[in-house]
Amino acid sequence: MTSEDPDRQSAGIESATDFARVDDGFERLWTPHRMAYIEGTRPTAEAGDGCPFCAAPQRTDADGLIVARGELCYVVMNLFPYNPGHLLICPYRHVPLYVDLTDAETAEFTAMTKTALRSLTTTSSPMGFNIGMNQGNVAGAGVAAHLHQHVVPRWGGDSNFLPIIGQTKALPLLLEDVRARLAAVWPH
Repeated sequence: MTSEDPDRQSAGIESATDFARVDDGFERLWTPHRMAYIEGTRPTAEAGDGCPFCAAPQRTDADGLIVARGELCYVVMNLFPYNPGHLLICPYRHVPLYVDLTDAETAEFTAMTKTALRSLTTTSSPMGFNIGMNQGNVAGAGVAAHLHQHVVPRWGGDSNFLPIIGQTKALPLLLEDVRARLAAVWPH
């Protein structure tokens, strides 16, 4: 132990300078909870009751947080949203990859994505969007077995210290309220 502070020494508090460190210019945010994804110990979603995207359409729109239903695809609120209005576009069919969609499913999937952007713009005036799919566990898909596309509205300053330091995301609207607003403006 160094002799920089006698009170710290008597309290048994170690100095950070006592530990090996290589200054490489990076700050570290340790996320050990992600090991479940890396090690493959996170449960997979089987078709049917085990898959949240197969189960949601079996419920009422309000209970399943479904915004809109098409013939081959549907739109649902994300239960763990990055921002208010975070939507998922899903085919009813339990397929893992975008290339597994039929041409008809692809057309409806794309049309629903465009309608999601228009509806979110009408209800919440975002400044931009993140749109994307994580295909496979290694790519970060939370439910890799059932294809889904994220549509995340973004605003300037919507990211701050709270999610990083406090592991908390401040969401000003309840999922049910956002779903109701979007369903009200979704063209029928």
